[in-house]
Amino acid sequence: MFILMIVVFVLGYLMIALEHPLRIDKSAPALLIGVLTWVVYILGSHDILGMLKETGEFVSRSWQSFLNANPDANNHEGMVDFIAHHELLHHLGEISEILFFLLGAMTIVEIVDQHQGFKVITDKIKTTNKVKLLWILGFLTFFMSAALDNLTTTIVLIALLRKLIDDKKTRWFFASMVVLAANAGGAWSPIGDVTTIMLWIGGQVTAGNIIMMVIIPSLFTMVTPLIILSFFMKGNVTRPANLDDKDIVSKTQQIIILILGVSALLFVPIFKTTTHLPPYMGMLFGLGVLWMVTEVLHRWYNERHLSPAVSSESTGKENEIYKKLQVIRILSKVDVPTVLFFLGILLAVASLQSAGHLGLLASALDKHLGNIYLINLAIGVLSSVVDNVPLVAGAMGMYDIAAEGSTGYASHFVVDGAFWEFIAYCAGTGGSILIIGSAAGVAAMGMEKIDFIWYLKKISLLALVGYLAGAGAYYLQMLLMHHA
Repeated sequence: MFILMIVVFVLGYLMIALEHPLRIDKSAPALLIGVLTWVVYILGSHDILGMLKETGEFVSRSWQSFLNANPDANNHEGMVDFIAHHELLHHLGEISEILFFLLGAMTIVEIVDQHQGFKVITDKIKTTNKVKLLWILGFLTFFMSAALDNLTTTIVLIALLRKLIDDKKTRWFFASMVVLAANAGGAWSPIGDVTTIMLWIGGQVTAGNIIMMVIIPSLFTMVTPLIILSFFMKGNVTRPANLDDKDIVSKTQQIIILILGVSALLFVPIFKTTTHLPPYMGMLFGLGVLWMVTEVLHRWYNERHLSPAVSSESTGKENEIYKKLQVIRILSKVDVPTVLFFLGILLAVASLQSAGHLGLLASALDKHLGNIYLINLAIGVLSSVVDNVPLVAGAMGMYDIAAEGSTGYASHFVVDGAFWEFIAYCAGTGGSILIIGSAAGVAAMGMEKIDFIWYLKKISLLALVGYLAGAGAYYLQMLLMHHA
């Protein structure tokens, strides 16, 4: 049953990868593996949870902790209770945080988009030269991702790309580079990526140090593929012909909604720091404020501008426009399949974490590699297949924070030690190697319907080169610091 869980996960993963040849939307196999891995887990609970390692410890660390607190639970009823009412609910709580965050962010971006807020930005980007546009969007994404986070930034930038690029394959290419830049920008900021947030909150790294030590490697990760592409990419992009030709709302309203939308997104880390509540609460708060403001704004506009003096035909058109701009209508445009895809993938990975598969993987890396740089590089590559959050959580559980002043191998594990800094870089940027390897990639894949195989052929090698270039930059940085 332990092996069967991996088989189900791999088969589901292949169906997601072969979405286009099979002509089955990726959300369907994602939901299936999300449920089936838990079904196999609970049906084989006696075999899976009863497994002992050579050390005498159970494979599932969470089960061992549960048994320590409930010694009488080592029976079938206890195992079922542990899986159904303890683990599944625990993981569903964490997954729900991501999903509500995603829903809130997507709705805010859609509100701004429908009110033509992004037109204010796209009107400023005059160039149609592919190389110039790639560099502009790359740096914009890199720094936006550090201030917001990689997931929100990707959603915002893809909304922008739809206004700038008409051709689907060209837009896929730019969207993929946005994912790469967003993951690179998120890695060096304490609020830019879920894994960096975890390390910051866990006390493994401090905010100032992670910025100082990881920003240059992250920059290399983004710039290296851009330099390579600058030699090969030719021509201009074609802008959508019939998009945003005329303003459906006034320039003032466009600017108001854009500022409010971006402020709602930027407010999330401030809300989290101030209240200590999870980020999704700040996102939902921002959505609530924006929703109220748009309702009031539309009512005020209707009362002021749609007077009886205006012809009934004109009034009817204006009313129809403002009905379309209501958040209730806009919610129907939010990409629900992407949210369900997230749910399925994260549920499947959570089952592998709970059953102990990821813990065994982390232990195997430590045993066979034994070098912190190689371990982290491997974790980064693995994070392109398995979600980086449980991988980093596993590493944080495997290694304790060493005491200040530790020497030798232990010195890598002190607060702001090389292991923690490098895992923030690797887990943050390694996910770009596959489209499914990061939250930003999954969001882009869902929003733009990017083909897994297409990304593998066109982008994966570029992402890998960038990842290794950044890793090399970090290693050189450490050597120079030790010699200084």
